[in-house]
Amino acid sequence: MKLAPAQTLSQIAQLLNCEFEGDPNFLITGINEIHKVVPGDLVFVDHPKYYEKALQSAATTILINQKVTCPAGKALLFSDDPCRDFNKLNRHFSPWKMVLSNRGENVQIAPSAQIHPSVLIGNRVSIGSNSIIHAGVVIYDDVNIGEDCIIHANTVLGGDAFYYKARPEGREKMHTCGSVEIEDRVEIGVGCAIDRGLTGDTRIGAGTKIDNHVHVGHDTVIGKNCLFAAQVGIAGCVVVEDNVILWGQVGVPSDVVLGKGAIVLGQSGITKDLEGGKTYFGSPAEEVRQKYRELALIRKLPQVIEKLNI
Repeated sequence: MKLAPAQTLSQIAQLLNCEFEGDPNFLITGINEIHKVVPGDLVFVDHPKYYEKALQSAATTILINQKVTCPAGKALLFSDDPCRDFNKLNRHFSPWKMVLSNRGENVQIAPSAQIHPSVLIGNRVSIGSNSIIHAGVVIYDDVNIGEDCIIHANTVLGGDAFYYKARPEGREKMHTCGSVEIEDRVEIGVGCAIDRGLTGDTRIGAGTKIDNHVHVGHDTVIGKNCLFAAQVGIAGCVVVEDNVILWGQVGVPSDVVLGKGAIVLGQSGITKDLEGGKTYFGSPAEEVRQKYRELALIRKLPQVIEKLNI
């Protein structure tokens, strides 16, 4: 999430009522979680395991729960609960606002776009030329749809990130203030759900085609000309490179990268990064020839057991 106008370190410290280290006029131009940070961003960290990752990330302001040495060119904010204060900042700079009609504020729709009367459009949405939005589609805040796109009935674009902080009393919801960016010539089938980024963007690349009942989690970036069959489930913070094909009911966990041109056969469960240009199958998914050899050997196990009198 970009801050407009940018805030100073002292302004943020005053808002959070916390101590800081660094130039009081040090500028903070954005707020992002660790997967999306760029220079100028503020990021939070609340576990020693991830201190170094946050301190050495592209973020230039770190909201942290431990007094540590400040890296050169950066600033620190000290909080007893960085996650709570990160959420507080997101709510402050990007408050949620209920849409009380079928069109929110700051909506831009190209004259040639075709929008069914039943479509609900949130705030700060844009829809490009010649795009078609079918009946019952819900477009939440901060969704941008390119040209020549087709969004089929009852799909939801821009739902909240599935992101919670475990607390003794339950799970605290992380405030979602990111976006969904759908590039040109994308088609999304019936009943799909594309969650927006927590603070950054969920992106679907140009020419990608998505079948019915597919879920794409927050902050996932999908490349160009990908093809996803029905009931594919993709978690948050996944990178899917160009020309990847996922056949029906493939499951993809968070924080993995699917290389360019990878093909994953139906009902496979991915557990790790996949190299591009290969075909995969199984759960856990492996290169298809290796997996078929494993299955062939498993089919022979009863004969082996019988021979060994086990």
